Amino acid sequence: MTTIRQRRVGKGTEAAEDQPSEETNVKPDGKIPPDPPGGKLWKVLSITVGGIVAISLGLLTSVYVATLHENDLWFSNIKEVEREISFRTECGLYYSYYKQMIQAASIQQGLHGLVYDNKTESVRTINILERMNVYQEVFLSILYRILPIQQYLEPVYFYIYTLFGLQAVYVIALYVTSWLLSGTWLSGLLAACWYITNRVDTTRVEFTIPLRENWALPFFAVQIAAITYLLRTHLQPAQERLTLMAVFIATFLFSLTWQFNQFMMLIQALALFILDCLDMLPTAKVTWLYIIQISGLLLVCVLQFFNSMILGSLLISFNVSVLVARTIQKNLKKGGLLNRLGKLILHVLLVLCLTLLINKFIKKILNLESDEHIFKFLKAKFGFGATRDFDANLYLCEEAFGLLPLNTFSRLSSTLLFYIYGFVLFLLTVAAVIVAFRNLSGSNQVQLKEKMEEYTVTLKPDAAYSLVHTILFGCLALSTMRMKYLWTSHMCVFASFGLCSTEVWKLTLKCLHLYTSQRTQVIKYSVPVITLLYISFKFWPGIMDELSELREFYDPDTVELMNWIKQQEQHAHL
Repeated sequence: MTTIRQRRVGKGTEAAEDQPSEETNVKPDGKIPPDPPGGKLWKVLSITVGGIVAISLGLLTSVYVATLHENDLWFSNIKEVEREISFRTECGLYYSYYKQMIQAASIQQGLHGLVYDNKTESVRTINILERMNVYQEVFLSILYRILPIQQYLEPVYFYIYTLFGLQAVYVIALYVTSWLLSGTWLSGLLAACWYITNRVDTTRVEFTIPLRENWALPFFAVQIAAITYLLRTHLQPAQERLTLMAVFIATFLFSLTWQFNQFMMLIQALALFILDCLDMLPTAKVTWLYIIQISGLLLVCVLQFFNSMILGSLLISFNVSVLVARTIQKNLKKGGLLNRLGKLILHVLLVLCLTLLINKFIKKILNLESDEHIFKFLKAKFGFGATRDFDANLYLCEEAFGLLPLNTFSRLSSTLLFYIYGFVLFLLTVAAVIVAFRNLSGSNQVQLKEKMEEYTVTLKPDAAYSLVHTILFGCLALSTMRMKYLWTSHMCVFASFGLCSTEVWKLTLKCLHLYTSQRTQVIKYSVPVITLLYISFKFWPGIMDELSELREFYDPDTVELMNWIKQQEQHAHL
């Protein structure tokens, strides 16, 4: 049995907003006036400082998780067979394909071995590139072979350092998303600090390194950051095209590296659909995002030798249905409240019916049953009937696919994250309901609109997307513990954005009849700074103790078994 035992001795501030609010300083013709003298210099300086802080925090996070991994296993001191055993569950299988590519006589022979694999399943030859998301191992092995680093870096270190390096990308993406939402990089700093101090609930990369989510989630965070920027107003055409390209690349890489990609992007598509129906996002940009999701998934389908499960995914059926329904129903966003509600209900029903019809048609044509166990699992999980399907019952027995444990919230509350998240979530949900009602009421009710604007804030498109995103992925995390890492990381972004948001504090102070512009600015910066000081003083000693604790990998029985298997293979070849 694998255990971790105690290691034995003897073995080798910023003062102003970085970016102006999108609703202010805009001329009637839609053009943004030039910055005042000195404002441009301050903006460049602030962006430079914020960028340096983002990169520094990303690198520190990467070093932090790498150090924890080394201290926990004494990875640099154990044998190669022990290093491979330390990759738990399916992680070892994924790493074996990387090792197989490294040890192949040539890249072509290595690829041939993956396409015609007869070792993974008994008495069967399967295409690994079609069945599993292992293109990252293929790319990394090719990179290791062509780079002149073999004499300086062992293959296993190149592998794990790449994944630890992706954590830097992850943290930087979270930082940038929070910065874009709030307009101040202080928000990004707070998001990164919360991600690190809540490490138990935001990542598990240090002990399940090759897991598919550790490859995919950094790209998903980059995609969310790009979408957040795309939804800002007053973007130039060149900026919009570059941002759409960034969204496509991040979406493609996310889809290529994780088997659950289509389900995560389906939830994202639902968020876009809800906001588009409530007229809270620009329809043209939402259309582009639907097309990007379909294009990215179809490109992955081609690379995975036309994997039929991708073609039969609900995501493709849903996105196509939305685009078709929009062309059928004209003037969907015109009319009064009752008229628009009626159109909206019909639109939702039409999209659902088209989704089911298109999905059934594709599965009938291609004779697909590859994802039926997932729907059987969901049906049994939520009490809609038992199932005798082996894969579905296997998921039901797995703790990771159970409900989110309640002690998760106590850990998140210890860093103040959950309390602040709940506060921001409540305020922005109320604001979203008011804005949605105002949008559906139509432009004729001018008096109602003016009255609401006295007591509420306008919810920007990027903030509206972030709100619905966190609600939907929160529901997913509550129902399935394994998916909590999609929620908790965004929780850090959402809470930090709210704590540094002018709109949130303006709404709060107006409700308390304490609003002044100066008071809002003081609270906007002082509360995050106090929160950062609290987190630092409370958790810094624990982080230092954690880094100083030295353990080592110890599993002599499994090591002996693996050595015996290797000897038997050598005798068989002789």
